[in-house]
Amino acid sequence: MATTTNPPDLGPSAQRLSDVVGGVDDSRLDDPTPCDGRTVSQLLGHLHGLTLAFRASADKELGPLTDTNPDQQGWPDAPPQWREEIPAQSERLAAAWQQPDAWTGMTRAGGFDAPAEVMGLVALNEITLHAWDLARATGQEFAPDEATVEALAGHVEGFDKGGTPGMFGPAVDVPGANEFERVLARAGRDPGWRAPEST
Repeated sequence: MATTTNPPDLGPSAQRLSDVVGGVDDSRLDDPTPCDGRTVSQLLGHLHGLTLAFRASADKELGPLTDTNPDQQGWPDAPPQWREEIPAQSERLAAAWQQPDAWTGMTRAGGFDAPAEVMGLVALNEITLHAWDLARATGQEFAPDEATVEALAGHVEGFDKGGTPGMFGPAVDVPGANEFERVLARAGRDPGWRAPEST
């Protein structure tokens, strides 16, 4: 697990998320995603909110952005400027978590408090796995960098295999999976999930 002296860099995952967002065709917005019951538009809306929230969490800017539980509020559809705003917010999020002070003390996101070094890993997990969700839902390739996979492997090891209501489904058994596929599976995702054929 990361510590305040050697935190992971969220920059590569933020850039990959931005790249995937840039590759989303408007015709896909109503398509399903690996997030059960959520459309591509709702996933983009969720990403829009969480990139704001986890930037605020890094800066200890506690308030409306960090106090809202997205699962209690529901996942809104993507706002009109999602294609420009999510990449810009992702860049600011990564820059905020590159500051040493971001990883110290306590902070908040999604309405719950946690040590900042844990919250930083939650932020990395969210932007990486949801970037994979979005890529799969829209027929794009997605491959995280090795350092990110290593950080997430340690993070998800602590997840309950039975799942965490409102956050992750039960762990999926995937024989022969590579390390990132094992991360996905432990977070309740089927690494073999594929986008439906476009019509």
